[in-house]
Amino acid sequence: MGSQQNVLNQLVSFILGASAAAVLLFFITSAGRGAWSTGISSWANGTVEFVDPVQEATSPAREAAVHAEEKGVTEPEQDELEQLLRAVADEDRTVIMTSVNEAWAAHDSLLDLFLESFRMGEGIAHFADHLLVVALDDGALRRCRAVHPHCYLLPAATARNLSDEKVFMSKDYIDLVWSKVRLQQRILELGYNFLFTDVDILWFRNPFERMSVAAHMVTSSDFYFGDPYSPFNLPNTGFLYAKSSRRTVGAFEAWRGARAAFPGKHEQQVLNEIKHELVAKRGLRIQFLDTEHNAGFCNNTRDFNTLYTMHANCCVGLGAKLHDLRNLLQEWRAYRQMDDGERRNGPVRWKVPGICIH
Repeated sequence: MGSQQNVLNQLVSFILGASAAAVLLFFITSAGRGAWSTGISSWANGTVEFVDPVQEATSPAREAAVHAEEKGVTEPEQDELEQLLRAVADEDRTVIMTSVNEAWAAHDSLLDLFLESFRMGEGIAHFADHLLVVALDDGALRRCRAVHPHCYLLPAATARNLSDEKVFMSKDYIDLVWSKVRLQQRILELGYNFLFTDVDILWFRNPFERMSVAAHMVTSSDFYFGDPYSPFNLPNTGFLYAKSSRRTVGAFEAWRGARAAFPGKHEQQVLNEIKHELVAKRGLRIQFLDTEHNAGFCNNTRDFNTLYTMHANCCVGLGAKLHDLRNLLQEWRAYRQMDDGERRNGPVRWKVPGICIH
C-alpha cells in the first residue's frame, strides 16, 4: 500500500510539474514574440542591451499612423518619408541624416564638404549609402538631388523662407531646429533609429565605434567632464543618435513639450534644462561622447590620431565655417598619406590657423 501511495504521489507531482512547466513555457514564448529581446547593432561596440518589457513592449511603428495624424502629417508625406527610410536604412533600421538649406547645399558649400569627408575618411564611404539629406527649401532639394540619391523636403519648411543663411538664434533659426526635432520623433515612431549629424561636421572615422548600444540616446558634447553617462556634461545635439522605442519617443515628446516652458530657447538649450529629469524620472540612458574623439571648435582634441568627427560649432557665419573646414579636410588628406610610424610619433596636429578653430 505504501508503495502504491508513493507511486501515486510521484504521478501527481509529475502532472503538477508538467502543468507548471507548460504555463511557464507559454509565458516565455509569448514574451519572446515581443518585449523580451536583445539586440546588437553591427555599427556599435558589441554591448548587449536588455530591453525593458514594460517601457518598450510596443513597437513605435505600430503607433506611427496615430501619431502622424495627431501632428497634422498628411498621408502622402508619411508615405514618402517611409519609402525613403526603407531605402536608406541599414539592416538594423538605422538611418544617418542631416539637414541643409539652399545656402548650405550650394556648390562648394557645406554639403559638398560633408559628403567629401565620407569619401576621404577611413573606411566610412559606405555610410553615405545610408544618409538621408533633409532639404529645408526647394533650392536645397534641387541641389541635393544633383549630388545625392536620398533627399527629403521637410514639409514644415514650405511655410517659411529658409533658403538664406540664417542668423544664429533668430526666430527662423529656432523654428528650424524645432522642426528638426519633430521630424526626428516621427522617424522614431516609424520604428527607425537615427543618427543626426549637422552638415558642418566632418566625418573622419566610424563614430559608431565610440557609441554604446546600452544607451537610449547618444549626443556629442560641447564640454565633457569624464563620465559618459553623467548629465552634468553639456550636450551638443548637432550630433545625436536615438534608438527607436516607446521610451525614446516619450522622451522626445517631453523634450518638445518643454519648449513652452523655456521661450526663446533652441532645442539644445531645452534638452540641457531637462536632461536630469529625463534620466531620473524616465530612466533615459544618455551617453555623452568624449570631445577627444567627437570634437568641435568649442573644445577640440587637436590630434588626428584620436579624431572621429569635427564640428564647426562656436563659429558664426557660413564663410568662417567653410574656411576652417576646408583647411581641416586638406590637412586630413596629408595625414592619410603619412605612414604608421609618423602617426605613432605623437599627436598629429593641424597647422593652418583658422578663423574659429585654433
